[in-house]
Amino acid sequence: MAETHAGNLKLLGGRLCLDFVNTVDWHGSDHAVEFLHTYEDLLAWSRHLTIVTEDEVSNMLQCARRTPDQATHVLERAIALREALFRLFPVVAEGHAPPADDLAILNEALRRAPSRPQIAWSPPHFVWMYQGDDDALDRVLWPVAWSAADLLASAERERVKVCPGEDCGWLFLDASRNGTRRWCAMEGCGNRAKARRHYQRARKG
Repeated sequence: MAETHAGNLKLLGGRLCLDFVNTVDWHGSDHAVEFLHTYEDLLAWSRHLTIVTEDEVSNMLQCARRTPDQATHVLERAIALREALFRLFPVVAEGHAPPADDLAILNEALRRAPSRPQIAWSPPHFVWMYQGDDDALDRVLWPVAWSAADLLASAERERVKVCPGEDCGWLFLDASRNGTRRWCAMEGCGNRAKARRHYQRARKG
């Protein structure tokens, strides 16, 4: 599988579903940068997050090449789910009711996913075990949907924030003790904002 930027993205969201939302740079702006151009990009991201094994990637890649139309459809569903979560989380974090259409997209993704009947130890953490087709092209979306549902059903949903960096749009879970985390990454958006403030003060001075 060819190298892709999707397989090297920084993981700053704090939850799988938020890292999935962050597969776009400058999200919501008129110069957004998309990282999921192809189904292979989606697989590369999934491997980067270790939600699929190398064998599963190989199986799904072969299946995608046999059924390119189906692979394209799964990618379209992935993008639709991502955008629904991008709209849904900030609204819910502020204590408002979720947009009905976006919640319906998430519930459809959950409906398509198999149940999670068992949990297993896969060092260094636990993983869900489930029955499903090993080369099902949409299996990469199942953990994303579960992650989103788990986060929405927990009190942690109130700690989801949108990075205020200029046009950034990345989401993250503020796990700081006092809820004071502001940026997706201080060394990125935080430092750029700091530099802009310094420049503006220098101009006025």
